[in-house]
Amino acid sequence: MRAPARELFRDAAFPASDSSLFSSFSTPLAQFREEITWRRPQEICATPQLFADRAQEGQVKQGLLGDCWFLCACAALQKSQHLLDQVFPPGQPSWLDQTYRGSFTCRVWQFGRWVEVTIDDRLPCLAGRLCFSRCQREDVFWLPLLEKVYAKVYGSYEHLWAGQVADALVDLTGGLAERWNLKDMAGTSGQQDRPRGAERRTCRQLLSLKDRCLLTCSVLSPRTGTRALGEFHAFIVSDLRELRGRAGQSILLLRIQNPWGRRCWQGPWREGGEGWNRVESEAQSELLSQLQEGEFWVEEDEFLREFDEVTIGFPISEAGHLQSLCSGRALCHTQELPGAWVKGQSAGGCRNYSGFPSNPKFWLRVCEPSEVYMAVLQRPQLRTAGRPGRDYQAVGLHIWKVPADGGGQDAPSLLLQEPLLSCVPHCYAQEVSRLCHLSEGTYWIVPSTYLPDTEGAFTVTVETRIDRRSIHSQEMLGQLLEEASFVAVMKA
Repeated sequence: MRAPARELFRDAAFPASDSSLFSSFSTPLAQFREEITWRRPQEICATPQLFADRAQEGQVKQGLLGDCWFLCACAALQKSQHLLDQVFPPGQPSWLDQTYRGSFTCRVWQFGRWVEVTIDDRLPCLAGRLCFSRCQREDVFWLPLLEKVYAKVYGSYEHLWAGQVADALVDLTGGLAERWNLKDMAGTSGQQDRPRGAERRTCRQLLSLKDRCLLTCSVLSPRTGTRALGEFHAFIVSDLRELRGRAGQSILLLRIQNPWGRRCWQGPWREGGEGWNRVESEAQSELLSQLQEGEFWVEEDEFLREFDEVTIGFPISEAGHLQSLCSGRALCHTQELPGAWVKGQSAGGCRNYSGFPSNPKFWLRVCEPSEVYMAVLQRPQLRTAGRPGRDYQAVGLHIWKVPADGGGQDAPSLLLQEPLLSCVPHCYAQEVSRLCHLSEGTYWIVPSTYLPDTEGAFTVTVETRIDRRSIHSQEMLGQLLEEASFVAVMKA
């Protein structure tokens, strides 16, 4: 007697229907509404598998959905088995297992904690093939399954259309990310003096980071002649190589991976390009042989000219500590400080407004020269109808050093002066952050929104490595300094 067929899980909270695909039909995805069907992996190919045997076979490829930002962050998981296991818990039954029931569970970091999200494995298809993300080998399914988990968290696939790589890195690693404006780097290259309040950065710094963390780059507005790179498109920096040219000069090349999965670069370092005449033929053969589908090489000057931004995911140890991008040391002392911008009380807006000093303030005392990482992570607002993605405020992070003698200055008057540094992103983002080298002393940390009277909740994260009691914090809401609801003391 034949055993009864197994009942496979159907996720009622994220069904195989238009409600999971669309939020407002406001993106080009809407044109495929009548053509998209839902299939399980064993209905798409004969022998589905969760992960590939070789890394390049699991390489991410973008489909019809404009979620390159999310796919670039997924590449971070391929650099670390620990991170992959954190997001995709091992041991789950898959298609050939007797205990398979048609469901998978992943973990996503949501505002300070890991949240488990379960889905069924029905995936959107066009003409029997996956229509959104897929791996280089189309019988490998970890990526489209994780994309579905993320779409469920966001509310629909359409809500994933357009976003920030840094936001996805936070959600997939539980860590933080840093953005570098490449136009600032290009404008200061060759200068000996650092810009006020900022670290001097060069592409050479990326060389030391390439094996420790994910590097991505973005094009916001392509230059004439490079439209093939796309607009508001994110790429993965898959390698950097420093070569010695035929004339003895140093040449820095960056290998770029396009999630679209096709080679789109026609610069001098394309296959057959004149750039290769500057290096030995052995180097040319080696580097060109490394290219996978959708990859290309660019030189440092091209990179600074054609791309706008780099996003770097901080490496995370297996113990869960961020590691410094500069020293590689674990920033093993962490404090998360909750706060809020409250209309009429602590929502002072940016420094262009007279009410700026009323913003929440955090008092930081550093007892010895230290590497300190600071970030403001905001809670998403309710989504606006017709706008894909989550809604975030435009926020900033500002730091002032308090004079050693106090100078008779109260916080409001100090905050009207030029800060030690400000970190303000170019657009709406979930978090803003900065790694600082701070001397001994006392500091004010002030998170702000761009517009005044804009309400929202946030967390200020302070991470460092100091082997004794070193950092205290208080929050000041409004004009009055109140006893904080906590006093955070970091201990070894």
